[in-house]
Amino acid sequence: MASTASSVVGHRPYTARQGDSYDMLALQAYGDERMAHVIAKANPGHIGVLVFEGGEELRIPIVSKVETPATLPPWRR
Repeated sequence: MASTASSVVGHRPYTARQGDSYDMLALQAYGDERMAHVIAKANPGHIGVLVFEGGEELRIPIVSKVETPATLPPWRR
């Protein structure tokens, strides 16, 4: 399966809640937890966070298409 290109068309602010994670936010925003890398890339100051404490100000990218990275193993696509 080839990856689908996506483009960021904007961002929306989001205040993290205790227990949030990038994959959970991606599932809520895009319906696909595999898009977590898009949110992580937009928030370089929090790149090392696995689970948010709550109160962190994040940017959730608005994308024109959902992408599947070509680097994912076939069983994750």
